[in-house]
Amino acid sequence: MTVEILMAGFGGQGILFATKQIAKSAMVAGRQVTWIPSYGPEARGGTSNCSVIVSDEPIGSPIVTKPDILLALNLQSFDKFVPRIKPGGMLIYDSSLVRKPVGRDDIEAHAIPATQLASDHGIAGAANVIMLGRLIAITGLFDPEEFKSHLVEGIPDSRAQMRENNIKAFEIGYGYKE
Repeated sequence: MTVEILMAGFGGQGILFATKQIAKSAMVAGRQVTWIPSYGPEARGGTSNCSVIVSDEPIGSPIVTKPDILLALNLQSFDKFVPRIKPGGMLIYDSSLVRKPVGRDDIEAHAIPATQLASDHGIAGAANVIMLGRLIAITGLFDPEEFKSHLVEGIPDSRAQMRENNIKAFEIGYGYKE
């Protein structure tokens, strides 16, 4: 099985962190993986996207032009990448920031107000991890408990609150009901 994933949003929304978690989980599970970031020169506020391919077989090319799954965290990314999703693919988007119809009936679409949920739960800035929780809940791509453990690995004790916030955000996304 090969799954091509594209996550896109503004710089500063944690696109690279989130996709690294997908790549790390794939490696730990013994799968083949590629991780290719793309971002503008702005530190925050510019565009950012990252493609991840997870496969049980060797990966021929790391380039994702037609993703199986798109995670869109803002309207610009939604507008740019939704037309590229493979027919039969999946869209998961932040409905806090994207308030328009999907416009495609050949893909599975899931809306989650990730930014609003993060704000409501006192974890502003964790919409990316909420999106990851939703991705894992919908796709079953990884074991949720193992995935959660990867979200906190490597975070130093001095940033213990970040560990708690990541777990909380993941669980919010994982448990979200549309």
